[in-house]
Amino acid sequence: MRFKRILLKLSGESLQGEQGYGIDPKRLNEYAQQVKEIHDMGVQVGIVIGGGNIFRGLQGAGKGFDRVKGDQMGMLATAINSLGLSSALGAAGCPNRVFTAIRMEPIGEFYTKWKAIEAMERGEVVIMSCGTGSPYFTTDTGSSLRGIEIEADVMLKGTRVDGVYTADPEKDPTATKYNSITYDEVLEKKLRVMDLSAICMCQDNNLPIYVFNMDIVGNLKKVMEGEDIGTLVHN
Repeated sequence: MRFKRILLKLSGESLQGEQGYGIDPKRLNEYAQQVKEIHDMGVQVGIVIGGGNIFRGLQGAGKGFDRVKGDQMGMLATAINSLGLSSALGAAGCPNRVFTAIRMEPIGEFYTKWKAIEAMERGEVVIMSCGTGSPYFTTDTGSSLRGIEIEADVMLKGTRVDGVYTADPEKDPTATKYNSITYDEVLEKKLRVMDLSAICMCQDNNLPIYVFNMDIVGNLKKVMEGEDIGTLVHN
């Protein structure tokens, strides 16, 4: 097995599936089955999920929302997605626990590093919602922070593209994929793997990022088994 403990970063927007909004039950269940598959292999799994399918604070700020309130709305969106994923995992027979970075018991337990690690060591999938709990930070930065805190071996960034490209493959047909790239190259070439603060945190704390396409069922297990289906970003 490639990694013992992972931080899986999921895109809220991917949860829309083919609906184009909200949570697509089919996509949600596919994600839950993929997570259960690697959990059953003995992998300790921490998950951070975005909220872009419901509300994105930065876009809200562009439409006249107060930025802090907009970001707080985004945090609540991640809590909704986390509860959805928790429910789907439970239905699949996969034990899990939702933590929140802002107090909202009984929706979730208030996050601490030690509680999260204890839960993973007990065999529970840990879902960490509400980003960092502070405005002006994205869920990318939230996932970097949580990955470093829970001492994950890697951050697996599940997206709708199969890795990091020289340019946006959805816009530029000549874009080519990297199998492996350093943080310095990502910063120098201004490649949009994650936002800048997230990249710098991972670089400073030596947390590698593996970018792959999570929307293809079975890919998460392939990553864990060592198949090169994505891009490794490292020091």
